Order: sequence, then C-alpha cells, then structure tokens
Amino acid sequence: ETTSTMMRFRLLLCVATSVSGLQHSGGRPPVESKRAWASVLGRSAGALLASAAVASCGVLAANGASSAEQLGSAKIKGGGASTLQSGRVIAITRGVNLDNTDWEKQDLKGVAFQQSVLRGCNFKFANLFSASFFDADLSGSSFNGANMQQVNLEMADLSNVDLTDADLTQAYMAGAVIKNLEKIDNSDWTDVDMRKDQRTYLCSIARGKNSKTGVETRESLMCPED
Repeated sequence: ETTSTMMRFRLLLCVATSVSGLQHSGGRPPVESKRAWASVLGRSAGALLASAAVASCGVLAANGASSAEQLGSAKIKGGGASTLQSGRVIAITRGVNLDNTDWEKQDLKGVAFQQSVLRGCNFKFANLFSASFFDADLSGSSFNGANMQQVNLEMADLSNVDLTDADLTQAYMAGAVIKNLEKIDNSDWTDVDMRKDQRTYLCSIARGKNSKTGVETRESLMCPED
C-alpha cells in the first residue's frame, strides 16, 4: 500500500510537470499552463492516473522497462503549480496520505505537503528548505538532521516528532500542535515565528548545539538564562 501511494504521488508530480510546461522562459508559468493545471486538478484520481500513462514525463517509457522500476527511481523535482522557486515550479499536493514513507536525504526543496497525512515518515537529513507542511499530520515522523529552514509548520501536528539536530531557522509554526514533542536536542530555532507558550515549553526541554549552524538550541529559542 505504501509503495502504491508513493507511485501515485510521484505520478501526480510528473503529470503536473508536463501540464505546466517547465520549458517556458521568463520565470513565470504561461496563462495556458495555469488553466491546464486547474483542469487536471479538477479530474478524478482515476483519470489523473490514466493521464499519467500517456504524459510525456518518461514515467511509463516505451523502452520495455517496468513502470515500477522507473517510479522507484523517480525524483521529486517539482511540477506545475503556483509557486516558483529557484527556477522551477513546485507541485502542490493536498490531502495526500503518505504514512510511513521514506524521504531520507531527499531533495524536497519547496515541495508543499499541506493538509497531507505524513505519520511515521522518515525525513532524516532531507532538504526541506521552504517546504510547506501547513495543517499536515506529521505525528511520529523523524526530521533528524533535516534542513528545515523557512519551513511552514502552521497548524501542523508535531506530536512525538523527532527534530534532533534539525535546522528550523526562520520556520513558521504558529498554531502547530507540539504535544509530546520532546526530541529537540541540538535543533536550531533562530528567528522562528511561534507563540509565547510554545517557546516557553520548548525552552523547558532545550539543550545542545546544532551540528551545522553551531548555534545552541536554548540561544536560538531566546530562552532566559537559568
């Protein structure tokens, strides 16, 4: 089931790439691409997967290789949506169930997982710069050593999440659920936008120094001196 879900997710990103036309110049998707993307999102999940079979994204190549092998080696590079970062359009997903999936060391820069279910996932050492987990369920997931700079965690469920040695510089987490969030050793919270009660709680368990930035966790949280 997990493999099937990952295949569907990667197909969605791949189809989005074809629809939006990543070869356009000028740094902005053309109006036609936006309309095409809106049309694709309006289809049913079944129709979307059917379209993927004939999309010019190379997922189902006619060279005889199995689709499973090609999907397994596929990389999430982005694909048609409304956000443009570093010269590529980032696909926006919404409400996708990706429980227990493995994203360790993956480049997920700018990918939007808003309102998705990502319980028990492995994001260790992943590049999540400016990714969005708005209103996502991340309970029990591991972000150990991940680059989470400028990540949007607003309204996200961070229950039992492992943020050990993660770099959350300038992340946004107003409204995030931090129940049972205890693994934050060596994490960097510099300039993170959060509520006062969240900061007070995190300061009560903060310790260590981030291995990448060299910033002490308590210092990054602006905790009062003991």
